[in-house]
Amino acid sequence: MTETRDVRIALTFDYDAFSVWIGTFGATSPSMVSRGEFAPIALRRLLSLLSDHNIKSTFFVPGHTAFAFPDTVVAIRDADHEIGHHGWVHENPLSLDADKERWVMEKGFEALDKVVGVRPVGYRSPAWDNSPQTIPLLLEFGFEYESSLMGNDYEPYWCRLGDMFNDTDEHKWGKPVNLVEVPVAWHLDDFPHFEYVWAKAGILPGYRPASDLLEVWKGEFDYLYGRVGKGILNITMHPQVIGRGHRLLFLEEFIQYVAAKPGVSFTTIRDYVRDWRTGKSPSLPKDAGPARSEA
Repeated sequence: MTETRDVRIALTFDYDAFSVWIGTFGATSPSMVSRGEFAPIALRRLLSLLSDHNIKSTFFVPGHTAFAFPDTVVAIRDADHEIGHHGWVHENPLSLDADKERWVMEKGFEALDKVVGVRPVGYRSPAWDNSPQTIPLLLEFGFEYESSLMGNDYEPYWCRLGDMFNDTDEHKWGKPVNLVEVPVAWHLDDFPHFEYVWAKAGILPGYRPASDLLEVWKGEFDYLYGRVGKGILNITMHPQVIGRGHRLLFLEEFIQYVAAKPGVSFTTIRDYVRDWRTGKSPSLPKDAGPARSEA
C-alpha cells in the first residue's frame, strides 16, 4: 500500500441533451426526444453543486447540444470547466464512413467555436466506440487525449495505431502514438444503471436505486485509495440522468465521501493528462507480449 496518496477524481459529464435520442436511438417520437429537454435544467443544478464544492469538471458536449442550448454551454465555459468534443449528434463512429466521421468531427468543432469560442483538446466518442480512422483523425486535429477505451482502470496509457486482432492469428500490437487514453468503464457510468430505454435492440431496464451505484463507486474509490494510492477515478455522468433530485443527493454524498480523505483532489481530465505526460513518451503497455507489429 502506498503511504503518500495522490488520488484524483474526474467527475465528467456527457451533455448529450437531445442528441443521444436522435443520434444513438434514432428517435422519431416527440416524447422520447423530449427527455433531452430536461438536460439544461439538470445542467444548471450540477453547475451549482460543483460550485458549492469548488470542483472543476470536464463536460463533453456534442455540437448539436451547443446549438440547442447555447446559454448553458456558455455557463459551463464561464464556470471554468473544461469542454471536450463529443461528436455532432451523438453518432457512433463505427456507423460512419471515413468522410462522414471527418464531417462529424469538423461539425462539432464548428459548433463549439461559434457558441463558446473553445477548441477542445479532449475527445470522447459517443457510445465509447472508435472506428479504425478515429485515432488518426484525433492526431490530425491535434487532440491531447481521448476517453473512450477500457484498457486500464486507474491510469492513462498511450493510444496506438495498427493493432491487429482476429480469432485465428496472434495479437499484433500497433505503434504507440502521442495521444493519451484516459480509460472509462461501464460500471462508472450512470446511464446504464439508471435510464430506462425501450428500443429496437431491446430494453435497458434502468430504475435501479442510487444506493446500488453509491456502493459500486465507493468500492472503486476505496480500492484505488487504499490498495493503489495513486491514479485517477474517471466517472462518466449525463446531466439528464444524474440531475434528477434523488440522484443529485447521491452524487453529493459521493463527493463528500471522497473529499474527506487526505490526498484526494478533483480534476479536469485535461489537467490530469498534462500532469501525467511529464517525463513520459509513447510506449506499449508494460505487459505487452513479444508479438508486436513493425509499425
